[in-house]
Amino acid sequence: MIIQELLRGTGVDGISREPVKVDARGIEAAADWGSLRSSENYVGYDRTENFASPGGAALDKPRMYQLPTMLRLNEWALSGDWTVKKDRTVLNKPSGGVAYRFQARDLHLVMGPAVPGTSVRLRVLIDGQPPGVAHGIDVDEQGGGTVTEQRLYQLIRQPKPIVDRQFEIEFLGSGVEVFAFTFG
Repeated sequence: MIIQELLRGTGVDGISREPVKVDARGIEAAADWGSLRSSENYVGYDRTENFASPGGAALDKPRMYQLPTMLRLNEWALSGDWTVKKDRTVLNKPSGGVAYRFQARDLHLVMGPAVPGTSVRLRVLIDGQPPGVAHGIDVDEQGGGTVTEQRLYQLIRQPKPIVDRQFEIEFLGSGVEVFAFTFG
């Protein structure tokens, strides 16, 4: 409303006095605060929490990781050949994955190809199954998607009821960098 008033004050014609309505459906939608039990988590070793791969992280060195038998709420783990760096984690070979136990309507992952102009295909599962109607805007109902640039990707937008779920992402190529999980 302040911007509208300033525009009217400069003599611009046709500026409505009604507030602009935002149709927030994607990542711009407000969080579902009533069901949110997971908070932002970085995946570089400098700021991460609740890393659960057996043996812990090998800092700044390539290492093969495995998922634990079970993840507790807000724990995450790697599978495959990764290098955990200070501010990100980088997939060294194809078929690596990340699992995260979360409770939120939305799950987002900030990620991108390590080399600009390249892309990496991915597959997302929720509780071991394709996401179906719980897919985010960046994956289809079967969980398929492609990382094409460094940005925030909405991977899960689940309908109610919102409960504790296990998210898994598998990258079908190498050279992807993952930075942070966010939830809404």
